[in-house]
Amino acid sequence: MEFYGHVIDGEEVASLSGATFTSIDPYTREPWAEVALGDRTDADRAVTAARRAFDTGPWPRMGAAERGRILHRLADLIEAHADDLGMADTRDMGKPITQSRGNDVPRTAANFRFFADHARLSTSEAYPMDTGHHAYTRFDPAGVVAAIAPWNFPMMLESWKVAPALAWGNTVVLKPAEDTPVSATLLARLALEAGMPPGVFNVVHGYGPDSAGQALTENPAVDRVTFTGESGTGRIIAGAGARNLTPVSLELGGKGANVVFADADLDNAVHWSIRAVFTNSGQVCLAGSRLYVQQEVYDEFLTRFVAAADAMVIGDPRLESTQIGPLASEEHHAKVAGYVDTITEQGGTLRTGGRGDGWTIRPTVITDMDQKARHTREEIFGPVVVVIPFSTEAEAIELANDTTYGLNAMLFTENLHRAHRVAAALRAGTVWVNCFFVRDLRAPFGGAGDSGIGREGGTFSREFFTEPKAVVMQIDAAADGR
Repeated sequence: MEFYGHVIDGEEVASLSGATFTSIDPYTREPWAEVALGDRTDADRAVTAARRAFDTGPWPRMGAAERGRILHRLADLIEAHADDLGMADTRDMGKPITQSRGNDVPRTAANFRFFADHARLSTSEAYPMDTGHHAYTRFDPAGVVAAIAPWNFPMMLESWKVAPALAWGNTVVLKPAEDTPVSATLLARLALEAGMPPGVFNVVHGYGPDSAGQALTENPAVDRVTFTGESGTGRIIAGAGARNLTPVSLELGGKGANVVFADADLDNAVHWSIRAVFTNSGQVCLAGSRLYVQQEVYDEFLTRFVAAADAMVIGDPRLESTQIGPLASEEHHAKVAGYVDTITEQGGTLRTGGRGDGWTIRPTVITDMDQKARHTREEIFGPVVVVIPFSTEAEAIELANDTTYGLNAMLFTENLHRAHRVAAALRAGTVWVNCFFVRDLRAPFGGAGDSGIGREGGTFSREFFTEPKAVVMQIDAAADGR
């Protein structure tokens, strides 16, 4: 097994304690990589390196164009190493290679390119004043950013945090999820190869509670914390940030509603609805796992949807033909299997799916389940969907909004008026109409309620990763009565 270390102050290093852990391939269920196991001391030395690089190093003092050239070189290297990076995430968490290499790698590179250009091209406000003064804004880097990433889209969501932070001149300490550590080390290696100065981009591996993750959120030398993950963990991180008055950005769980109206293009609705709940074996916070279908087309839609779910290819995620791989870990498989095993006792009917081989759950479709059932309300984070009929537009909106989450929703209709009307009524940070997972990186991304705090993307990322500063200049002394 190859060793993957922390990357601190420009060097790949072992833990000070010498401790390691292994990354398990969820398809073979065997160890495939050895990784440095960090603790508070490793997290603290990474923050110290990032602090020094921010306070005295060249990165925050570069122009946006110069930083952008390095970030574009990093994007080039990411694309050149697409096979290695894609396979790292596939081996770490079981994502089919067509998704990790074909989707996540290009989107990782695109994140670095976008934010490099966005920082260079962004404008600030000027405020001419009648008093002989002139005011304008600066967007200075905030400082040291602790980025804590999830395991479901490891490299892509790491870049969603790291890219804007770096583009705006911050230094970063990234802690990847312990289930998916390898691509983070590979990314940091490439950043050094691209010319990023030591201490600017650091990676520390480890666990969360009483380990590297907790140490990062509690360190007073950290100026921003950005986290994507489970809602309960988000509450703990928000508490740690509050104690230090450290701003936090939290992108948490979801239980997305997918509403199919009778006037929808059913071929299109089935296509996107399958992708919305079964992509990445359902391990997507944006998954459309509550599927509401208008009564007039319920039977026809369900027949097509179940057939499409049955047709999905389950197998080795390293094969190009595989669409559904294993769940990311034994622990997570046990959680999702617990929901699958209790469908009947919750009043539901299993239309297709259930347990598969190893850590696999087959695409699972449930009907006849109540709106208040656990499967309908809780984030399962697996390839499991509950399908519920509705009668009217008002009922659909009420059902869709009946959740503690507020991350995203989808709706399918060919009626333009209904599309705008329902999109406005749904309580969600993102609403997709007749599609799913289409992103514009300028748009806000985030959710409300149990789905988190804050928004990122475009100028929303700029607001979080900078300290906006007002500068007021006297330009006419006579106007002051002098």
